[in-house]
Amino acid sequence: MSRVSGEPKSGGRGAQPLDPGLYIVSTPIGNLRDITLRAIDTLKAADEVLAEDTRVARRLLDAHDIRAKVSPYHDHNGAKRRPEIMSKLEAGGKIALISDAGTPLVSDPGWKLARTALDEGYRVFPIPGASALLAGLVASGLPSDKFMFCGFLSAKTGARKKEAAAVASVPATLVFYESGPRLAASLTDLAEVLGAEREAAVARELTKLFEETRRDTLTNLAAHYTEHGHPKGEIVLLIGPPLEKEITEETIDDALREAMRDKPLKQAANEVAERLGIPKRDAYQRGIALKDG
Repeated sequence: MSRVSGEPKSGGRGAQPLDPGLYIVSTPIGNLRDITLRAIDTLKAADEVLAEDTRVARRLLDAHDIRAKVSPYHDHNGAKRRPEIMSKLEAGGKIALISDAGTPLVSDPGWKLARTALDEGYRVFPIPGASALLAGLVASGLPSDKFMFCGFLSAKTGARKKEAAAVASVPATLVFYESGPRLAASLTDLAEVLGAEREAAVARELTKLFEETRRDTLTNLAAHYTEHGHPKGEIVLLIGPPLEKEITEETIDDALREAMRDKPLKQAANEVAERLGIPKRDAYQRGIALKDG
């Protein structure tokens, strides 16, 4: 039987020699024991391990008795390093890439390296494992049959609201990464754009000693973190799909009146249309009637 393209040679048991190529290796997001046997084998056999932060990488590797050569690869040196790494792959190198935690390439500079390697004809092998977004999803209690990863929210309110409006009607659980200091403000903005009663969950310190997942509506979560201050640790913010409800003229009018308080008519109509899943033209025409009336 022929092997699938891109699949390294492996038997069912024990470590196997690595084929030349770039290995995208997932690492733990907190608990150092959340590493796969295959990840350990790959990191031990690699010619070089590229790491976002070599100090973080060294702690992980030392914990599993991995004596690999480690060098930095991150946003600041990526453009300079990629040609050098391609030369090593051309010479038959076995290069592993890890991030500080979780699966590389997810909100991470490594995707440019993987893309370059593929474009130049080198093999890229995924070594799956821990992922904060998936850990948060399964702990959230929100629908997991369809979800959309949206990365980090913008730091500024205006941009954040625009991002939320763009995904307001997506019929899936939305997954964001967020920082503790911005969490309360983000939840407040999301409640305004996506709906106060929309289900949500804040998962933090996943797999660590103080792991916590708090579930409530967007409004109640915003109130909690406003009152109690920002939480520590890395945060996965999850928001359930849009609530199924009948869209009446009264619902549209109320939403338009609220949006038009601080926005021009066209912008308000577009945001309401996105949020309620109605044609923008209909929202705009209704907005004109309210404004004239």
